[in-house]
Amino acid sequence: VQLQASGGGLVEPGGSLRLSCTTSGDRMDLYAIAWFRQVPGQGREGVSCITHGDGESYYADPVKGRFTISGDDAKSMVYLQMNNLKPEDTAVYYCAAQVPGSHCPLYRGSWGTYPYWGQGTQVTVSS
Repeated sequence: VQLQASGGGLVEPGGSLRLSCTTSGDRMDLYAIAWFRQVPGQGREGVSCITHGDGESYYADPVKGRFTISGDDAKSMVYLQMNNLKPEDTAVYYCAAQVPGSHCPLYRGSWGTYPYWGQGTQVTVSS
């Protein structure tokens, strides 16, 4: 299983970005995919996840109503649309995969339950 996050950049407060997670491996349609973010000196924070198959999506409270996660199984891609960005959204964003049949937790410290990670992409929200 390989993952690669892209689409980060510099955006002003109130702006939007769309992150992409390119996935590769056998039956990636069975894997739950999550987005985490990390700022220097802090642990990785769960942002959102989507369970393939039923397509259920989950969001951390700080991003509810602003971020939307979606998947395209045909392209093996997962997206994170981020709207109304705030300076506190500034972080390195990572996508991660959970083994088939598992849930996709986002609670504090849950990053340790994800066995597959991609390289991160920097998101900076600043005027």
